[in-house]
Amino acid sequence: MDDRLRRWRLVLGGDADGTGCALGGTDAQMDGALAALYNGGDGEGAGERSGGLGASAPRVARWLGDIRSYFPSTVVQVMQKDAVERLNLTRLLLEPEMLEAVEPDVHMVGTLLSLNRVMPEKARESARALVRKVVSELERRLVQKAKAAVTGALDRSARTHRPKRVADIDWDRTIRANLKNYLPERNTVVPSRLVGYGRRQRAVQREVVLCIDQSGSMAASVVYSSVFGAVLASMRSLRTSLVVFDTAVVDLTDQLHDPVELLFGTQLGGGTDINRAIAYSQGLITRPTDSIFILISDLYEGGVRQEMLRRVAQMTAAGVQVIVLLALSDEGAPFYDRDNAAALAALGVPAFACTPDAFPALMAAAIERRDIGQWAEKELERTAT
Repeated sequence: MDDRLRRWRLVLGGDADGTGCALGGTDAQMDGALAALYNGGDGEGAGERSGGLGASAPRVARWLGDIRSYFPSTVVQVMQKDAVERLNLTRLLLEPEMLEAVEPDVHMVGTLLSLNRVMPEKARESARALVRKVVSELERRLVQKAKAAVTGALDRSARTHRPKRVADIDWDRTIRANLKNYLPERNTVVPSRLVGYGRRQRAVQREVVLCIDQSGSMAASVVYSSVFGAVLASMRSLRTSLVVFDTAVVDLTDQLHDPVELLFGTQLGGGTDINRAIAYSQGLITRPTDSIFILISDLYEGGVRQEMLRRVAQMTAAGVQVIVLLALSDEGAPFYDRDNAAALAALGVPAFACTPDAFPALMAAAIERRDIGQWAEKELERTAT
């Protein structure tokens, strides 16, 4: 059988009449798993097949096991996400046997967190185990990269005019500082003053406040932000605070030692009062010129818009490095309030989406007080090529 024809048959569904290709064995089982999701019960193509998962927990659990057998984990994660959205499986996810059959991923964690307040006790431990597995994987992928980037940036940001080693000399800044000593006949610069990188200090060098919108659309951002918040909180040179908000504001800083507990302290869904969250966060900042405030939100404000913008202007005027992320996730271009994003840009605070893999570099740029707008443009160009 032509492999391309076989693949088209699996993509298009239907029977052999459409493609002239009949399936058997494992291919037929794969086709049945796809049909149960994409041609069952949602009104799209329902006349072509009689698939569907129904409301039976055992049947759904078997289907989850089947797709893990037939497809790679990246495809399984997409299918699970589609199943929750298309077939309304959220109620069944409260069953422990269902949670044990699920492939752990960020989207599934977001779904479970949205059900946190209605989750029965018998399902809670299974849910925690799933969340813990996802958090551990994210830490394995991101922690060392984040620590290395932030530590390096802290060292570089502490300049000295007495570098102890050649490796500590910042040659770019040294040359710029000594251009007046250029000798044309020798085509060289004679450095009368060295500019070097300072070594790591034990004292707190930066205050970081993560302010996270926990409305339903921000689920993946909440998960990644919690992991990064825990990483930053583990570094002595940073004083890290983490605040989540909807129409209320909750300070979860005391949970930063345990990202799993932190995530279960969130409540996805509800309205949004960004102004109120910024007002609370302002009170956490004690050293404005050494502070980084990161607002992670789609900017759909339910509070007082002009007051929100006034507070951001106050913070930047006081010397706070303000960064607005429309999303911290791998989900691609986010939906966001373009008017509020434009208003923030007019204040010198660009709003953009950031992937988890790029976040350590963003933190390094912020610590070194580089132009964040330029950094975002370069990052966009890099990812586009």
